[in-house]
Amino acid sequence: MASKVALAGSTGSIGNQAIDVVHGAPDRFEVVALAAGSDVSRLAAQARDLRPSLVVIGDASLAGELAEQVPRGTEVMSGTEGLEALARSADVVLNAIVGFAGLPVTLAALVAGRRLALANKESLIAAAPLVSSVRNAAGGEIVPVDSEHCAIHQCLRACRESEVARLVITASGGPFRELSQDELAHVGLGDALAHPTWDMGPKITVDSSTLMNKGLEVIEAHELFGLPYDRIEVVVHPQSIVHSMVEMTDGSTIAQLSRPDMRLPIGYALGYPERLCSSYGALDWSTALSLDFEPPDRERFACLRLAEEAGRAGGSAPAWLSAANEEAVAAFLSARIPWSAISQVVAAALEDWDQAVISSVGDVVEADRRARESARRTAMRLEHAA
Repeated sequence: MASKVALAGSTGSIGNQAIDVVHGAPDRFEVVALAAGSDVSRLAAQARDLRPSLVVIGDASLAGELAEQVPRGTEVMSGTEGLEALARSADVVLNAIVGFAGLPVTLAALVAGRRLALANKESLIAAAPLVSSVRNAAGGEIVPVDSEHCAIHQCLRACRESEVARLVITASGGPFRELSQDELAHVGLGDALAHPTWDMGPKITVDSSTLMNKGLEVIEAHELFGLPYDRIEVVVHPQSIVHSMVEMTDGSTIAQLSRPDMRLPIGYALGYPERLCSSYGALDWSTALSLDFEPPDRERFACLRLAEEAGRAGGSAPAWLSAANEEAVAAFLSARIPWSAISQVVAAALEDWDQAVISSVGDVVEADRRARESARRTAMRLEHAA
C-alpha cells in the first residue's frame, strides 16, 4: 500500500526533487497535499500532475487565482491554517519550506504523530524546546533530509547508543574555501551562489558559502541525536562524497558515502525504514577517487563559530541566530550589504540577545521578531556606511 505524502515547499529545489523521487516509485508514494509560498503557476502545474486532494498557498491573496488553475475536487487553503491541515493529511510530511516559516508544519506534523521528513532546519533550531516536547509526547518521529543528518541517521542504525563517541559533520567548504580574508572582502553574489558540488536554493547556498549552514547543522545534530556539543565535530571535505560520520568508542568510524544527490536522502526519509530500489548517488568504484579532509577556519568563516556559540548558550539564542541570519542573507541577496557583512549582522544581533526562554510558540515568534529588528538595524547601518 502506498504511503500518503504531503510536500510543503513543493516548488523549491527540495520539493521538485521529492516529486522526482515520487515519480520514480509510484507504487510506494501517493502525494495527497502540496504547499508553496507564492508560486501559483508552478504549484498549479504540480497539482495537475499529482492530483492531490489539498493544495496550500502561503500568500492568502493568491488563493483565488490558484483555485482557478487546480483540478476539480482539489481543495485550496492558505496561510498557517492550510499548512497545519497539510501536516495532518498524510503519513509522511516533507517540510522543505525555507526558513522560520516552516515552523507550523514541523509542530503540526509531530503533534499529529506523523513522520516528519525534515528539510527545514530553522524550525527545529528556533523552536527546539517546543519541537522536543511534542516529538516526545505525541508519537511523531523526525527523519532528517539534510544530507549530513541523514548520513548520521543511517550510520546510527549500525550501532548502539552507548557505542557512539562523537558525530563528525562534513562540510564542502563552499565556493570560498581557499580564499584569504582580504579576498573574501571582495566576493559578490554570483560568486556566493556558485556552489562547487550542490545545486540548492539561494538562501541555503549563501549559508554554505559562509559556513552558517554547517553551524546550523551542528545545532540541529545536537537536537536530533541528543549528543553534547563537545561530541559534535565539523570537518571540511571538498568532494562532498562522505556526507557525515559516526565515531565509535573503540576508535572505529562508520561513514555514509554517495555522490551529491539530494534525491537519496529525500527518498530515504520518505521511505524509511525501508530503502527505495531507485539508485541515487551511487559511486563508480571502477574509477579513481580521492577523499580529502581539513579543519574549518572559524576566523575566516565566523558564522560557524557564532552558530556554535549560540547553540551552547541555548534558550532563545539559536532562534536569534537563525532569524538574524535570514535577515542578513536577504540583505546580501538584494545587494544591500556585502558578503563579508553577513557575519557582522549576526554577531551584532547576538550581542543584543535578551536571554529570554522559549516555552510557547509566542515566545519563538517574539524572539524571531526581536532578532530580525536588531539585524535590520545593523544591516541598514552597514548599507548606509558603504
